[in-house]
Amino acid sequence: MAENEGNARGTKTENADALESLKALQTLDREMEAAAEQVKTYEPRIADVEAPAQEVNVEVEAARARIREMRLAERRLEMVSDEKRARLKHLEEKLNLVRNVREEAAVRAEIDIVRRAVETDEQEALELLEQIGRTQQRLAELEAKLAELNAEIEPRRQALLGERQALEQRLAILRDRRANQAIRIDPATREAYERVRSGRSGIAVTALTEDGACGYCFSMIPIQRQAEIRRAGALIHCEACGVILAPPEP
Repeated sequence: MAENEGNARGTKTENADALESLKALQTLDREMEAAAEQVKTYEPRIADVEAPAQEVNVEVEAARARIREMRLAERRLEMVSDEKRARLKHLEEKLNLVRNVREEAAVRAEIDIVRRAVETDEQEALELLEQIGRTQQRLAELEAKLAELNAEIEPRRQALLGERQALEQRLAILRDRRANQAIRIDPATREAYERVRSGRSGIAVTALTEDGACGYCFSMIPIQRQAEIRRAGALIHCEACGVILAPPEP
């Protein structure tokens, strides 16, 4: 009988220790969840701080792209104009070799056409250069504005990044503490905890209320089971919601 009583006391102590370990594990899990949620809030906050500069940066990139396009168009126009000038030179040389009035008229007519085309290209090139100049001026203004915004934003951005990094470090510490806590719990008990917690909004262990109800769903627990829970005689689940029930908090 003494041996049975000793075994019962040992089992009670083990169960009480298991409940305390599970409660400590749950506390760490909830702290980790809260820290992880806080970390998530920093991404939109940082984005809000960066937004004004980002908008100007989009304009800067658009202006740079437009200048590249116009420079490319300028080079293409120059190549086409060079070909027309070469054609014009060839026609002018050909004019000296014509043999009759009819050939001369035809060559002169073609010279006029090519010369007008060259003049049109030159006018288009001048307009393009003016557009490039205006866009470059606008780009310089935007770059100056962007530099000013970045200088204004950077301290706030760095402060937020520092806060997020501190939270991430705290989260890493909590994960280590959680791993150390979990490894000390019996695998079957830990598995039961994980199974309940995965479907209970992060709650796996809750204390019995003073009047004998589940502290999570508030369903009344049968008297006999209440007694077992109060003396930590076994790990008992609430029949209504499945959470592991612990004795009432002192």
